[in-house]
Formats: sequence, C-alpha cells, structure tokens
Amino acid sequence: MPEPSAAPDGKRPTLADVAARAGVSTALVSIVMREAKGASAATRERVLQAARDIGYRPDARARLLRSQRSRLLGVQFGLQQPFHADLVEGIYAAAEPAGYQIALSAVAAGRGEQRAAETLLADRCEALVLLGPQAPAARLAELARQLPVVSVARRLRSSIPGLEVVRTADDEGARQAVDHLVGLGHRDIAHVDGGRAPGAADRRRGYRTAMNRHGLGEHIRVLPGGLTEEEGASAARGLLAARPRPTAVLAFNDRCATGVLDVFLRSGVTVPGDISVVGFDDSHLARLAHIDLTTVGQDSARLARLAVGRAVARLEGAARLEGAARLEDVARLEGEDAAAWEDVVAPRLVVRGTTGAPR
Repeated sequence: MPEPSAAPDGKRPTLADVAARAGVSTALVSIVMREAKGASAATRERVLQAARDIGYRPDARARLLRSQRSRLLGVQFGLQQPFHADLVEGIYAAAEPAGYQIALSAVAAGRGEQRAAETLLADRCEALVLLGPQAPAARLAELARQLPVVSVARRLRSSIPGLEVVRTADDEGARQAVDHLVGLGHRDIAHVDGGRAPGAADRRRGYRTAMNRHGLGEHIRVLPGGLTEEEGASAARGLLAARPRPTAVLAFNDRCATGVLDVFLRSGVTVPGDISVVGFDDSHLARLAHIDLTTVGQDSARLARLAVGRAVARLEGAARLEGAARLEDVARLEGEDAAAWEDVVAPRLVVRGTTGAPR
C-alpha cells in the first residue's frame, strides 16, 4: 500500500487532489463523498482509499453552509458545571442518530449567556438547547421568537411561545434526600441553598415540605450557598460555627457539596461520622472514588434525549422522535403533571459513602 501523502503543494487536500490520486473526475469524487448514487463499488473503494492515502477529510461545515439547512443544534452550557458536561454527552448521543450536529457555546466568568447565545445564532443553528439558563424570561422569549428554544433544568412559571422546557422534579429530589436522612435517624438537617440558580427555589421548597411532613419544622435551617465549591465551603464554615451543629446537610448541587466536604475534612469533622452530606445531580464529580457522594441523581441521558426530541420535533414539524417521550419518561408527581410545553423527569436518590446514622 502506498504511503499516505499530503497534497502536492502541502496545503489541505482537496477533491481535485483525491480525483488525481484515484484517476477519476472531481465530479465522481464528489458523488462518492456525498454517498450519492452513480459510482460502482470498486470505484467507490478506489476513491475512498485515495482520500485516506492523502489525508483528505470532507469539510462538513462548508457542506452545511452550502445547503439551505444547517442541521445544527446550538447548545449553551456552563463551562464549570460538571452536570452540564454529562448533559452535553447525552445530547451528542441523541442528536447524531437524528441527523443533527451540535455546536457548543460556553458560559464562563468572562462570557455571559447573551454572548454565548449570539455565537450560536451566528453559526446558523436551527434551534437552541439552553442548559440551566439564568437569563430573564423576557430574554428567553426574545430568543424563542427567532427559532425553537428548549430550556433544560429550569422551571418556568408559564409557557412562552416557541420555548419548551425539560427539567427534573427538583422539589421531589430534595424530598427524597430528606426522607433518606430522616430514615437514618437524623432530625437536625440543614440545607445549603442555591440562591437564584435554576432549580434552587424548587429544591428549597422540597426541603421545607419534607421537614414539615416529618414534624421537623423547628429544625429547618437554610444557609446561603450557590453553585460552586467556594460557596459550599463558605456555608460549611458557618455550619461549623453554629450551635448546635446539624447532623446532616443537603447541598444545592454536587459542586457545592464538594466544598462542604473539603471544609469538614480540613476541620477534622468526619463524614458521615459527625455530619452526613448529600449533593444533587449525580454528576461525574459525585462518582469519584475519593468523594463517593450520596446525591440526588438527575437522569442526564433522559433529559438530553427529551431536549433533542423537543427541538427536532419542532424543526421537522412532526411528532417527537420515537421513544423520546414515552409515558414512563415523564414524571407525574403529586398532581404536578407536566404541561404540554414541558417534560418533568423523576429524580432518584443515589446512596454512597457520605451518609450514615447520626452518633
């Protein structure tokens, strides 16, 4: 077999270079690369081998730009959010079989949501999937007037034309966490809040509801927290200074819980011996062996599949993708049936090594 070689001028190989290598016309190479009819099996293999020999790769983005449709789903995600990474992985898995590609745009400390969304619009994305958006509802409505938008992991109080929602039943997840801790014998259970982050109000409500249902209203304790390890650490320092200390903590998310664990470890407080800790998300962070965090799991694969199904259904003007929203995929929890514009997915408690009976 001949050794692979670059194009004669050292530039990126082109269709013409492949045609010269294979001894066929450029038009025939184009037919092969587009997987269109018109080339015999032998010719097709000769062209593909020639492409491999010189390192030719089709320019997928250029092909999309030449077509009337981009078939791109734009995904806005938080760069520092482990759970968003899990969602992105699921979105890729759901989009590619449906014939769509993914364009990513990150939200970071120096790059806000508006800039992230504008980049996706400039890339000719046909729909947007926004992971945990914190923009005002008016901004989401503005985007939804331009193209289909799916919001993931955020409850909206009312429908917005052109915008659909896929989320976890956050309040139910918090109730599951409290039920677990009470079942272990805990009574003094604190909650490190998520502030104004998506899902925070529902998790706060679920915590309060569960505490009251167990007759523990006098032990309700909500501390300011947030999305990050630093905010969890700050809350943990407040908990250590409190008297009496709680015997268990429900953190807003896994990152926040990791900050709590770090402060406890450095202060000589054992987990779960002195204080039990529960996170939320079941991100890959929680599954690390040295963290081994009990957490409320969000089904990232199902959320991603539903989000892609919603977006593609809007774009194709047809029913949702087969299997994307079967009845069992959608939680129907205590009268909180999902509206036509939202899917609500049931959470599940994942018990690991950071919870145990109180001393």
